[in-house]
Amino acid sequence: MKRKLIKGQFYLVLGFIGLFILRLIYGYIAYPDGATSPLIQPDSGSSWRVSYEPKNYASAKRKFGPQGTIDVDQKYEKIGTLKSKTTDFDGDDKKLRALIKKYEALIQFEQSSGLTAQRALNLAMGVIPDNFDAMIAEAKSIGKLTFIQIDKTDKTNEYKELKAKRLSLEKAREALSLLKGQGGSIEELIRLENQILDIENKIQALGVKLGEYDQEKEFCTVKFTLKEVRVANRKIPLSQRLIVAFEWTVKYYFGILAILFIGTLFILALLAFVNVALVILDKLKWLPRVQV
Repeated sequence: MKRKLIKGQFYLVLGFIGLFILRLIYGYIAYPDGATSPLIQPDSGSSWRVSYEPKNYASAKRKFGPQGTIDVDQKYEKIGTLKSKTTDFDGDDKKLRALIKKYEALIQFEQSSGLTAQRALNLAMGVIPDNFDAMIAEAKSIGKLTFIQIDKTDKTNEYKELKAKRLSLEKAREALSLLKGQGGSIEELIRLENQILDIENKIQALGVKLGEYDQEKEFCTVKFTLKEVRVANRKIPLSQRLIVAFEWTVKYYFGILAILFIGTLFILALLAFVNVALVILDKLKWLPRVQV
């Protein structure tokens, strides 16, 4: 009996040591020395915190109809949005500036924020449509890319509507100008002049919008967000690893033993209940039957 007790204790200690060694090995695998871990992450909210959105439009010739007999001048808006994280903010900032210079892009918006180790840079650039794909391809290698999205929206109908509105307003202005030559009361002439002035203002506003579609202003948009992430080399001392492994092993090993102990008691109680029930049923078979 004493030998069985000693043998049981030996197996319990052996199981504890085995589980402790496995947890210690897992610690080295999951949290190796020399690895880097982010200490400060920039704000996870929207990168574009201002209402500024560049309006860049480009043109493309498209052929439709039988054998491509119909030429259509398409107007479109194309936006590439990229977000990257970096541990070398200054170096990647220089790479981005060099890329802008290489593809002759125009910086239309720039926003810098944050202190050292938490800096963020937002840029909106207008790039020639022919250089858009190449610039996007190179921009993806700056920092560690975390997000990319390319949006292309057709603006042909919107452009045609603006031209039609301006033409309609110009005709209305000409008609009102002809009425001025026919004379009338001072009040009528003042009212007529105000109408002409209102139409002139609308024509100028439409001219500004149509000016965004001018050929010399044809660009695609590249929006780039660069966020700085601070990292540190991590070296976990052996004493800490041993303490963590020991605490984890005590918690889970004795938890497993407790579950096994409770389970064993439950099974023994269930067996005892079954035995008692069988005995009772066996005795009930010998009870005298009641005669009616």
